[in-house]
Amino acid sequence: MKKAISGNQAQFSLIKCCFFCVAILLPAFAAAQTRGKVQVVAPALFDTLLARRADLNKSNVSGAVGYTSSYGYRVQIYSGSNRTAAYNAQAKFNRAFPEMRTYIIYREPNFKVRAGDFRSRIEAERMKEQLKTMFAAMFIVSEKINPPKTATPND
Repeated sequence: MKKAISGNQAQFSLIKCCFFCVAILLPAFAAAQTRGKVQVVAPALFDTLLARRADLNKSNVSGAVGYTSSYGYRVQIYSGSNRTAAYNAQAKFNRAFPEMRTYIIYREPNFKVRAGDFRSRIEAERMKEQLKTMFAAMFIVSEKINPPKTATPND
């Protein structure tokens, strides 16, 4: 014989079922959020500065105003731990090519002498070929270079 369910037990089962449904559905409703609006408050001078920066960048490209640097190539003509030899190599290069810049870099324990600011590797290769008779061990290094100076007329 089956046991009959009393009225209290039926109510208790219904209450448990309701609590279960609420426990499942409540987090879904709580997690739903509305999108907010972001308002950026910038000073009036900000837009002026952005426009000015764009103008400066345009003039830097043409080479008329400003000074920028970019990546290019240099020829390393000396690498060693002797400071005097590094300065002698720099002086020797400057005597042969006075219009070209040279750079001495010291990274302990070595001195490195690099020459030129070449935008392309082909230019650096040409210089390396010219220097074959003057310097023994040379190679081309890719690094940030200073662009060549442009002559501006003084009108």
